[in-house]
Amino acid sequence: MAHNGLNVHKFRGVSNLSLDAKGRIVLPARYRERLVESCQGQLVVTIDTDQPCLLIYPLPEWELIEEKIEALPSFNPTTRRIQRLLIGHATEAEVDANGRMLLSNPLRDYARLGKKVVLIGQGKKFELWDESLWNERMEAWLADSGGDEMPGALAELTL
Repeated sequence: MAHNGLNVHKFRGVSNLSLDAKGRIVLPARYRERLVESCQGQLVVTIDTDQPCLLIYPLPEWELIEEKIEALPSFNPTTRRIQRLLIGHATEAEVDANGRMLLSNPLRDYARLGKKVVLIGQGKKFELWDESLWNERMEAWLADSGGDEMPGALAELTL
């Protein structure tokens, strides 16, 4: 695996965090060093177009995605929707010396973030959820067997 900073750092796990009165979260210490190495603490936060949560990308990862989104044909209505929502909501954020990251009001409102939030590592990015919404969705996903698709999808993995 090349050590270019993009492919080396994978973010995993679930962290329960608090949103302070100013709209900041403190990123878990286990991620901070990797974020400094991979992107000097420069992040981009945008909305998830399918779920009420936020997507948090290291800046170099976001730039790759943004290039792909911009390259899509803008005359396609679905593509325009994705471009407007993802790029339109993309907001640069920086991790300060104390590991805090400020989330803008529009982003917090979209994801309906309360005081208790959940940060979920998703490989090259994070998802940030309101804790109660996350718990509701997780219970629903666990209860949904996925029909015939789930075993097939799992069979694709060599566990």
